[in-house]
Amino acid sequence: MRLSELTTLRLGGPAGTVVEARGEDELLAAVRAADGPLLLVAGGSNLVVADDGFPGTVVRVLTAGVEERERDGRVELTVQAGEEWEPFVARCVAEGLAGVESLSGIPGSIGATPIQNVGAYGQEVAETVVSVRVLDRERDGVDELPAADCGFAYRSSAFKRTPGRWVVLAVTFALERRQLSGPLTYAELARTLGVQPGEGAPLAEVREAVLGLRRGKGMVLDPDDPDTVSAGSFFTNPILDADAFAALEARAAERPPGFPEDDGRVKTSAAWLIERAGFARGHGNPNGIAISSKHTLALTNRGAGTTAELLGLAREIAGGVRERFGVTLDPEPTLVGVAWP
Repeated sequence: MRLSELTTLRLGGPAGTVVEARGEDELLAAVRAADGPLLLVAGGSNLVVADDGFPGTVVRVLTAGVEERERDGRVELTVQAGEEWEPFVARCVAEGLAGVESLSGIPGSIGATPIQNVGAYGQEVAETVVSVRVLDRERDGVDELPAADCGFAYRSSAFKRTPGRWVVLAVTFALERRQLSGPLTYAELARTLGVQPGEGAPLAEVREAVLGLRRGKGMVLDPDDPDTVSAGSFFTNPILDADAFAALEARAAERPPGFPEDDGRVKTSAAWLIERAGFARGHGNPNGIAISSKHTLALTNRGAGTTAELLGLAREIAGGVRERFGVTLDPEPTLVGVAWP
């Protein structure tokens, strides 16, 4: 099997051995039996795999199941790692459970969400994660890690920063039963809904607004839209200390976007930097790898692309931003068998 069959980018060479795990016991057994390099694949929406493929064991995480219970006035849902994220969000909204509605339309699996601390439109999964059940491969034991021990940060976690140590088995979320979302902090979403930032809106309306915004950016998987053949946003938004942001302001012809962080640093927009460094939508090979025609953060495979070509374009973009603004862009997807930068 080629890993291009298991990734949303449709890139990646042959796998060594492929094992399917449809239950938690099967997943534990497959991981423990793996001899040599191990790659876990579920939705494949955040993976960039080398053209040479992966020579070790590929475990397809196909586990399923959701357990629900009421606790302390909230609804706790323990979801197996192989469940798809988007149907889970749809279920929560339909049942009037608030906390993940702004994360509608994101492809991938439940198990990947705490690893990346998936976020969009002012919401991230760290806000609702109670605990993550994991296999700690260092000591070969199953643990229930509370959210405080997961090391959540912007698009990151302890799981991402220490690759290979933990295998996510299930995630427990705590959601509130209510009809309105929490305060909407993302200005574009608030405008779309016709509310002021800081106000809430009906869950179903928030979900539909988010899906509409994401479709307009080619960020909802659609077999008829070539812009969705991507890994989503390829670069994370840089978070700069005060001096670095001041240096960016000095080099920019116009004031760059700045979003203050709690620790005094400032997050800025990777898309803004890319566009003003001279990279337009559609830049690249129209038959291979190109920037999405809808959103400059997405690198797409137009059908005949390769991983080498994808990384080449990514390095070109990152180099252009660094030369123009002195800011380093970091990739968001997990890179398998390829080096960065």
